Amino acid sequence: MTVRARPSMLERLPPVRGRLQAHAGLANLTWFRVGGPAEVLFKPADPEDLAAFLAAKPADVPVTLVGVGSNLLIRDGGVPGVVVRLGAEFARIEALEGQRLRAGAGALDITVAATACEMGLGGLEFLSGVPGTIGGALRMNAGAYGGEMKDVVVEGRVIGADGVLRTLAPADYGFSYRHCGVEEGAVFLDAVLRGRADSAQAVAERMAAIKASRELSQPLRTRTGGSTFANPPGRKAWELIDGAGCRGLTRGGAQVSEKHCNFLINTGAATAADIEDLGEDVRRRVLEHSGVELHWEIRRIGVRNGN
Repeated sequence: MTVRARPSMLERLPPVRGRLQAHAGLANLTWFRVGGPAEVLFKPADPEDLAAFLAAKPADVPVTLVGVGSNLLIRDGGVPGVVVRLGAEFARIEALEGQRLRAGAGALDITVAATACEMGLGGLEFLSGVPGTIGGALRMNAGAYGGEMKDVVVEGRVIGADGVLRTLAPADYGFSYRHCGVEEGAVFLDAVLRGRADSAQAVAERMAAIKASRELSQPLRTRTGGSTFANPPGRKAWELIDGAGCRGLTRGGAQVSEKHCNFLINTGAATAADIEDLGEDVRRRVLEHSGVELHWEIRRIGVRNGN
């Protein structure tokens, strides 16, 4: 059963200055290119518009935030309630004093890394190897190539589910490996990140090395969602998957990448169920083979068809 906007849903929502769209397709907003629609999609005009909406919406209407869909699997039945997608007003990047910059939650990670490079800031180039936006990177304490968000966040702003804006200190994020302790209903607005003084040329060279490494080792030109499972303590997920004989394993139109087996790919005709079921099959086989339980790094939202 696919999620459709209930006739009264739009009528129950408060007025906004941005855009509300019922039964809005989401598949093309994700890198996997699969999934059902949002019951209602909301694109706020600016932070004030979003805060007012969250403060005034009915308490029983769920809100789900999506970014650029790089590490996201939307189930085939769609997403009930309101899906929020942040636009250009949330993607601003501003240079600050003290070897810092402020990045909006909607800013692409690679754009933030490139801006830091232009500013002569090192220490943020790892973001060029993280697909997605700063908001998503904060939500999962994203990291790659020797860096992660907890190492560079100075402070940030969030809007709570009640529409109240507050500022977070580093300790307030509750960062741990691929995890952030900020409540799920909160929406990240921006973050102040600190780098270190360096030459733009040196930073650019490190970013080029990261790009070359990704090109060599990851299936970047496929419909994928990035790393599927978090690395267990002291282990590499891809090695466990390979050891369990899952490289190249298929389910419908989904496949475990031959190039990097911690990536699932849509070969062209996969459903979200194909991808999720393949991932669960991989988890089962790894557990049976090595006794290690893999945990999803890809965020899965929505309802399955028939549920």
